[in-house]
Amino acid sequence: MTRLTLQDRHIAALGALFTLSGAAALIYQVLWVRELGLLFGSTAQAAALTIAIFFTGIALGGWIFGRMSARLTRPLRAFGLVEVGVAATALGHFLVADTYFTLYPALYAMVGGVPVLETALKAGVAAMILLPSAILMGGTLPLMGQHVIRAGRDLGRMGSALYALNTAGGAMGALAAGFFLPVWLGFSGAYLLAVGFDLFVGISAIWLARRSVPVMAESRPSGAAIPLRLWMVAFASGFATLAVEVIWTRAFAQVLQNSVYTYALVLTVFLLALSLGAALANALNRLSVRPDTILTGLLLASCAVIAATPYLFHHLTGGLGYLGGRADFAGYVQEVGRVAVLTMLIPGTIFGAVLPYLLRLMEGGGAPGAVLGRLVAINTTGAIFGALAGGFVLLPMVGMWKGLWLMGAVYGLLVLVLWRPTEGWGARITRFAALAGAVILLTGQPGLEATRLNRGESLLAFREGPSAHVATVQRGEAKFIRVNNFYTLGGSGALVPERNQTMIPLLTHPAPREIFFLGMGTGISAGAGLFANPARVTVCELLPDVVDFARDWFGAYVNGLFTDPRVTIHAEDGRQCLARSPATYDMIIADLFTPWRVGVGNVYTVEHYRLAASRLNPGGAYVQWMPLYQVSRAEFEIIANTMAQVFPELTLWRGDLYPERSIVALVGRNEATPLDPATLAAGWRAMTGEDTPDDVLADRALKFYAGNAASGIFAHAPVNTDDHPLIEYLAPRTHRAVIAGTARFLVGPERDRLYADLLDAMPPETDPHLSRLTPAQAALPVAGALYAEWQGMRHRDDPRAEALWRQFTLITPPHARNPDSPAGQVARGGMAFGDATN
Repeated sequence: MTRLTLQDRHIAALGALFTLSGAAALIYQVLWVRELGLLFGSTAQAAALTIAIFFTGIALGGWIFGRMSARLTRPLRAFGLVEVGVAATALGHFLVADTYFTLYPALYAMVGGVPVLETALKAGVAAMILLPSAILMGGTLPLMGQHVIRAGRDLGRMGSALYALNTAGGAMGALAAGFFLPVWLGFSGAYLLAVGFDLFVGISAIWLARRSVPVMAESRPSGAAIPLRLWMVAFASGFATLAVEVIWTRAFAQVLQNSVYTYALVLTVFLLALSLGAALANALNRLSVRPDTILTGLLLASCAVIAATPYLFHHLTGGLGYLGGRADFAGYVQEVGRVAVLTMLIPGTIFGAVLPYLLRLMEGGGAPGAVLGRLVAINTTGAIFGALAGGFVLLPMVGMWKGLWLMGAVYGLLVLVLWRPTEGWGARITRFAALAGAVILLTGQPGLEATRLNRGESLLAFREGPSAHVATVQRGEAKFIRVNNFYTLGGSGALVPERNQTMIPLLTHPAPREIFFLGMGTGISAGAGLFANPARVTVCELLPDVVDFARDWFGAYVNGLFTDPRVTIHAEDGRQCLARSPATYDMIIADLFTPWRVGVGNVYTVEHYRLAASRLNPGGAYVQWMPLYQVSRAEFEIIANTMAQVFPELTLWRGDLYPERSIVALVGRNEATPLDPATLAAGWRAMTGEDTPDDVLADRALKFYAGNAASGIFAHAPVNTDDHPLIEYLAPRTHRAVIAGTARFLVGPERDRLYADLLDAMPPETDPHLSRLTPAQAALPVAGALYAEWQGMRHRDDPRAEALWRQFTLITPPHARNPDSPAGQVARGGMAFGDATN
């Protein structure tokens, strides 16, 4: 057995440290993207801004420290100091983020809501948070390379090895930050762990530097000039690599649940492919083949495999079918991982080898650190433009499949960049083949669909936008909006229930003059707010394309939402809309959201509810609609208890009397406001125009009251916070458990048990919210629960349904047995809400 020499152990230790440094860098990046999403909004523009500034710092650091490294006698010590600097500057994000959030309304008022100025403001804050650490991170590769690579001929071999180790560490960091660390430590704890990693790496490197042999410093860079064509390849490689990553991520968004887990898994596989690409470049360095020939082969292979991935992905997903089948969470992760590996690993390994293999052709071009630093700077600059082009140019203008073909063409055209007049006929034939392939990819079409329709559906409109794929689809007479292939935002076929999401809460307020909608979808719910004749309606919808499609296709259903001068619609993150303005409202209505989708958990945190509470007028209410058919009892209790930490009064209202799949609203107020039957009747009459006695209208409304959630029944549940986002990490697991049949959402009997538990915890006769009701009226919430349970039993042919109906009629006056709702009344002959079967 061969014993390792002291130098071998030194190199192995440095390799381990550099791997850990890469892990810390990706933990930072993942957490920064989320943190700045909270500060700036979960929009494509905010994410692009974060990535662009982070990469700008990396590029600047590579350039600065690369030039500096050649003059250092102890670059390893400088590397250690830089790592300590990363840790120190990373801590500054806590101060900057908190200060920005506190000052945001005042700063927003200063820029006057001008988009360019607002973007500049966000860019300045992001630069303060990211640039110091990112610049230092950019210096790690050139400094480590300057220490490790002592001979110019080792640049390709050792440089690619360093790149492979650092990127492998990044893959591990991305996986840990996406799957484990926030759950175990919270985001602050995960961030501090990354800080600890950098401190450990830095201190260890400084200690190792004391025992290492100094490097001979150079007063100025030496070596032959590196040809311009190689720098062009480095830039274009960075551009194409990041553009491909953006497009692949969008492609996977069409077939996944799009949770924090699936995004982390796709990113991890992509980084793993780049690491394997660097390892491939390292192996290719050992071949006695002309480097130009190998690089040409890598470029041609990259062109071919990228062009093939649309067909491969289409095949693996069965034509953009939803992945996972009936698998539980573990099986689902395995299936997603399998498709990600088959789609990205081989292509990513091939084009991931281009950049590190360039080092082989740059040997003798100067000090190793200087070459590495310049390469990092140029490649990362290309990556900035590639990421922006992928999301904001290629996807909207040509779509994801054609976008991949264009990036394949980039690699084909790069073969021409390497052309030299002295080449023989074999090389010229190769160049001609590359040109022909690029022309085919530039002028042809892949011929694949970018969305999937179910049987009986027709596509009315479709757009591949910067944020998502958005479609308007028709089935029969109903139109609906669908995002990323599987997520339906509502439609005309659900006109009554969508209007009720606004009209039922508005019944409880005597004079709702200022209404805010967090989320818009089709606009049907927000448009229903105009039935109450408010003075001002503000709507925030995350996806600009959804706003456009709602305006284009749902004008007949939204009650003048897009033409009424009282309405202001912002294509912006709803949480940011509330944060940036001190405006207050009588009612804030949060739409139904799919709880397992990445970013959605941000509207279920105690910080968000505190912000919303501060934006309510006296007597105002925050309404959190929840789809019981997408949450388990555990998630529901977490959200309810989280709201209870903020709102002294918290009540639950039914959005329907359906047999199975129901929606409910948690309604929070800053002060106790007993329910007034006269207010219910007046609100019903004002919105519907129905000329019916007050007691009849109030009794109809009271069946939708489900109970008082401030009874302490949910006090045992943990609290969901920005730092410990329980919903974001629990909901995707529950989703897969329900699909696998090992858990259940709150549908049918589970929903009925929730209603019963609420009424048992605080019976109507002791509920302070119902203190103004007569005993007969106080029984109507129980009647509503009985009716919903009876509907379910009848739907399931349960023989107990008849007895339950008799019990319902005993406590319900004849005029209140009609299950109609305010929106059903407006529909005048349309489907009554409680009559639906689903």
